[in-house]
Amino acid sequence: MNDPDPSRHAREIFQAGVEAVEPRSAVLRHVTLLGDELRVAGRAYDLAAIDRVYVVGMGKAAAVMALALEDLLWDRIRGGMVSVKHGHRVPLKRIQVREASHPIPDAAGVGAATEMASLLAATGPRDLVFCVISGGGSALLPAPAEGLTLEDKQETTRQLLACGATIQEINAIRKHLSRLKGGRLARLAEPSTLASLVLSDVVGDPLDAIASGPTVPDPTTFQDCLTILARYGLERGIPERVRRVLDRGIRGELSETPKPGDTAFERTQNLIVGSNALALDAARGKAQALGYNTLILSGVVEGETRDVARNHAAIARGILATGNPVPRPACVLSGGETTVTIRGPGRGGRNQEFALAAALEVDGVEGVLLFSGATDGTDGPTDAAGAWADGSTVTRGSKAGLDAAAMLRANDSHTFFRGVGDLLVTGPTRTNVMDLRIVLVP
Repeated sequence: MNDPDPSRHAREIFQAGVEAVEPRSAVLRHVTLLGDELRVAGRAYDLAAIDRVYVVGMGKAAAVMALALEDLLWDRIRGGMVSVKHGHRVPLKRIQVREASHPIPDAAGVGAATEMASLLAATGPRDLVFCVISGGGSALLPAPAEGLTLEDKQETTRQLLACGATIQEINAIRKHLSRLKGGRLARLAEPSTLASLVLSDVVGDPLDAIASGPTVPDPTTFQDCLTILARYGLERGIPERVRRVLDRGIRGELSETPKPGDTAFERTQNLIVGSNALALDAARGKAQALGYNTLILSGVVEGETRDVARNHAAIARGILATGNPVPRPACVLSGGETTVTIRGPGRGGRNQEFALAAALEVDGVEGVLLFSGATDGTDGPTDAAGAWADGSTVTRGSKAGLDAAAMLRANDSHTFFRGVGDLLVTGPTRTNVMDLRIVLVP
């Protein structure tokens, strides 16, 4: 506890959380092979009765998850393809890797989706298909529904990301504008056996929301989509073709996404292999090893980023004043994923915005540090994973000619923290279980 740089402790605690959800280890904890018996958690598959094994997938961690299956099954794998974000490729021998854009989908993602759909359509009843799914999968495997273009989906995605909608709301709409999401991938894979391994990046780990639930029943409807658009005032702003598709769905002219009880799920297993809870538990262990009294506040934090920052700053001040909710030296952890309502033209992400909002709340308060980082290594459209702030951050920014309050109003947190030198830059971690926030009061 004599470390003069609490930010170093925060980075070590964060890194411990990220390492705990390394995708290869996460897969191999749940998938084992003994002779011809392949076990996926509690379910056994007799490979002697399987003609072909394929691996498909989507998301930032998909290539590393596929690598685990290659290591385990090797020449039993006939082929496959995964779509990952640019920069998240790893070398695979039996499975193709395609790189695409995130969070706004691109033509490369459409090509990957088309290729995957063709592969799945050719599978049969004696085939086993693994589908590896992680955060980012929605954007990385865009398959516009009939009557829509890639540009329609790009513009709709931009508006949804900018308005402050939750990932569950965004994905409800994505499912109804897609040929693969919302359980439709499972329908396409019929009559093969399908085993999906999921690394969760959504609060509460709802399978239907992670990467827009391509292999699980979808509880949302076309009507839900219009309700969400109305909630954020987007009914007239979205592309006209998108509105027409949703209207046709409400009238029953287009088929709904597969619901519980659909035959598409009779031979489908879905398993979560990693989550934010695992990362939080590992972060707590590291903090305790460093000598902190540690409390996990919550693993399901949502809401507007600035409000969450204000609450965490209040907790830090409370520890200083009263020793509650945990005595000094204190480490309070939280997980989940907040949202940012874009109000200005600046650059940043929810973790950097958290740190900037927190900096204003603890300005001049000595002995506290607030840290927030994205476990995938990417916070918004920047090269940073997050940032940290203490009681001197605003003053140091001012000396560098940076106005913290004005830059928060402009959503320009990246420029601010680049100027003061307190950005968290990890590069791609090739995992993704939402965010980790750390409050330290040494």
